[in-house]
Amino acid sequence: MRRFLRPGHDPVRERLKRDLFQFNKTVEHGFPHQPSALGYSPFLRLMAIGTRSGAIKLYGAPGVEFMGLHEENNTVMQIHFIPDQCQLVTLLDDNSLHLWSLKQHNEASELREEHRFTLKGPPGSPPSATQITAVLPHSSREVLYLGTESGNIFVVELPSFRVLEDRTITSEAVLQRVQEDYSNRRSCELVEALQEHPKNPDQILIGYSRGLIVLWDLQNNKVTHHFLGSQQLENLYWQRDGSKFISCHYDGSYTQWPVSSDNRQPEPLENLVPYGPFPCKAISKIYWQTTKNGLPYIIFQGGMPRASYGDRHSISVVHGSQQTAFDFTSRVIDFFIIFSSEPTAEFDDPSAMVVLAEEELVVIDLKTAGWPAVHPPYLASLHCSAITCSHHVSNIPLKLWERIISAGSKQNIHYSNMPWPIDGGTNIAPDPPQRDLLLTGHEDGTVRFWDASGVCLHLLYKLSTVRVFLTDADPNDNMNTLGEDEWPPLRKVGTFDPYSDDPRLGIQKIYLCKYSGYLAVAGTAGQVLVMELNDEDAEHVVDHAEADLLQDQEGYRWKGHEKLKTRDGPVRFEAGFQPFVLVQCQPPAVVTSLALHSEWKLVAFGTSHGFGLFDHQQKRLVFVKCTLHPSDQLALEGPLSRVKSLKKSLRQSFRRIRRSRVSSRKRRGGSGNASEVQEANAKFDQDALQEMELAPVQRKIEARSAEDSFTGFVRTLYFADTFLRDSSRHCPSLWAGTNGGTVYAFCLRVPPAERRMDEPVRAEQAKEIQLMHRAPVVGILVLDGRSTPLPEPLEVAHDLSKSPDMQGSHQLLVVSEEQFKVFTLPKVSSKLKLKLTALEGCRVRKVTVANFGSCKTDDYSENDLAVLTNLGDIQIISLPFLKLQIRYPCIRKEDVSGIASCVFTKYGQGFYLISPSEFERFSLSTKWLVEPRCVVDMPEVTSNNLVHKSGMENAVRKS
Repeated sequence: MRRFLRPGHDPVRERLKRDLFQFNKTVEHGFPHQPSALGYSPFLRLMAIGTRSGAIKLYGAPGVEFMGLHEENNTVMQIHFIPDQCQLVTLLDDNSLHLWSLKQHNEASELREEHRFTLKGPPGSPPSATQITAVLPHSSREVLYLGTESGNIFVVELPSFRVLEDRTITSEAVLQRVQEDYSNRRSCELVEALQEHPKNPDQILIGYSRGLIVLWDLQNNKVTHHFLGSQQLENLYWQRDGSKFISCHYDGSYTQWPVSSDNRQPEPLENLVPYGPFPCKAISKIYWQTTKNGLPYIIFQGGMPRASYGDRHSISVVHGSQQTAFDFTSRVIDFFIIFSSEPTAEFDDPSAMVVLAEEELVVIDLKTAGWPAVHPPYLASLHCSAITCSHHVSNIPLKLWERIISAGSKQNIHYSNMPWPIDGGTNIAPDPPQRDLLLTGHEDGTVRFWDASGVCLHLLYKLSTVRVFLTDADPNDNMNTLGEDEWPPLRKVGTFDPYSDDPRLGIQKIYLCKYSGYLAVAGTAGQVLVMELNDEDAEHVVDHAEADLLQDQEGYRWKGHEKLKTRDGPVRFEAGFQPFVLVQCQPPAVVTSLALHSEWKLVAFGTSHGFGLFDHQQKRLVFVKCTLHPSDQLALEGPLSRVKSLKKSLRQSFRRIRRSRVSSRKRRGGSGNASEVQEANAKFDQDALQEMELAPVQRKIEARSAEDSFTGFVRTLYFADTFLRDSSRHCPSLWAGTNGGTVYAFCLRVPPAERRMDEPVRAEQAKEIQLMHRAPVVGILVLDGRSTPLPEPLEVAHDLSKSPDMQGSHQLLVVSEEQFKVFTLPKVSSKLKLKLTALEGCRVRKVTVANFGSCKTDDYSENDLAVLTNLGDIQIISLPFLKLQIRYPCIRKEDVSGIASCVFTKYGQGFYLISPSEFERFSLSTKWLVEPRCVVDMPEVTSNNLVHKSGMENAVRKS
């Protein structure tokens, strides 16, 4: 009965757990999903982005960022900063207004929602009467002007959002002061634009959708000028001196209007259709920027000829004889120009254009010839090609780090050298305690290297595997090449490119050895590339080898995609990681597991058909092992095959249900049958299946049939130097775990260094363990005589880890989806196990060893298992006794892609995708936190006898 008792409460251990473990979601990396609004404060030099889910994120200098979330989760339609204040107003699609402020708290700033407000009309009025279409924060910082669909303009007081009804500007009042022939012919329609006069705050420019524009005197409540446009109005922009303004229209034209001191009817100075004479798309926004040399910058969104370029997302920049239409690969949400905001400045002198597209942020340097793009330090478009896998490497040696940065800098020569122009606030964080890399594999065959040391996820280097293969696209093609006479003068910008030349190029597994600089990447069509870092461009032949995983198997026929064709002869590679050998699995199925041992110069790979071992020093295949079960026909169809029929799927489902019923009747009869189970643990597992009463924290694990599909799918590979044959001699070994609960162990004979090139590496199967419940094996780990996980290859040689204890007995930990089990080595007898709880069918999805240090003392740290389940929970389990330490809810269980994308770090942090373009970063450790810490200093601005100040904090903290 002892096994039914719950463990006692240990106060010492409980205190230690509080010093070791703490769950925090710390920062979001990447590009906001589904952005919907953009704002900018020239005063604070901060940018704000709103999303369809109601999030609002502020960004300044690298490391300066923070976010808020509207409770309503409605789409953010507009963002407006209050002039000269640390406040902003957001408009949501439910017509509500929200006032946000940066408030000081504990010497840091927090973004807080101060007030919310919904404009209401008189009883019985239609919703359009108060549907807000335009927002103007007045320079007095005391009121907002709200244009509506009805044509009325309401005035609300700040910060109370009290409606000042006596100051409402009605459409009727406007129409009474314009020409009779116009007012009789048209209603005002909705308010499209509101702009304050740059020199006279008592005047505002009001633009109505049907083309009427009026200059309204706020003091005398009257129209001083009116301008009659013949086309539907889209937007307005004042020139700096207030003598002219420019309007843009639905037909792709823009018009320049003079504002005279008398009340004469103004005539337009200029009316242009930049890309006419054929019908053009609307120009939705325009800037007219003055310069010292007299030639203005005219910058506008849209205006392309509808017939030929109606599907393009463009912003055109015109400066004298220079004209470029920047072509974006996703829809443009909004843009703004960074120019001189000093009131005393005579000219605008624009320096940069910041464009928020639906899938990326693009910044164009307007000061440098050719208008190059600026490399962004944050808001990276992680999903420029869909992310297919991730790999994190902690504590990168300085030499490797510098070589990767050097390779990346050679790729960025086409970027501008301009400092990042959105530089509000100051990052006061100390330097990150270590250098961390996050590697992402992508659908287009690229691997991107990200600096994941701090708050900003910054791209260091991009590796492409495409050059090794023959594809439809030529990697030397330049999409931006324009003919001299091409019109419109389009130039593609940005990195977002969701289309892959060939889905077989997709990267599925990555393994980087930070000590040797070897990198292994594996793909969708069974390709495994081994690379090494080269600081110079090079041209060489990539050696090829084939690994036939169906050796000696008859009656199998691969129905999936073909392998990728490789280039013959030498291939030119740029500086960085360069492949020197390609191992092609046959059949060319998705590579499901990968392991690299840089000290032994071996790489192991697995697919749904089996696994193999390759010697990348001798460039020779060591062995292959087929793991296919006779029923694994699905494994031969491949992920890109459409052969699988609905009838076959239904038939398999019914068979599975029948087998489940039969096996449950057998268990009720008390007759359990184990097939080919290791002698040492057969009885132990059989008894566990027959037990009818279990402790409350455990559940019965149902044995799976060997006929279930994909049992040969290789889930994990692991190298270890341990005792496999007897307890007196240790040797290199390779372990493989499959979807059917089988663990294979191979003894390896690796020749010593002096004979490494002369003698072959030999392998011999030493063990085969079949877990009774046949659950997929997701992790394998060997613990040394001190119950410590074995160090990484070359870690001891670099004096970064103690040598493993080879005196005491080693232990093998096998993690399946449903339980953790410890075996003794070399006998492989069962020693200890932990079953997962019965709550809602909990299964292990990810597992890794993490080191947790105490926040109270630097002298204590311990290794534990960090486990992610299919319910989105994270559990920390102690080693070697497999005691559950703590459990945290992390990811919604419905978020299957988020759970699948999760990657843990070596020091108790993790990343998972909360959208295709964003990683959520979390920490399980009290000692290692990467979280915002920065200060936004504001000059003192006196308004209503109040001094407004703000600061905000953002950083990497090691406490």
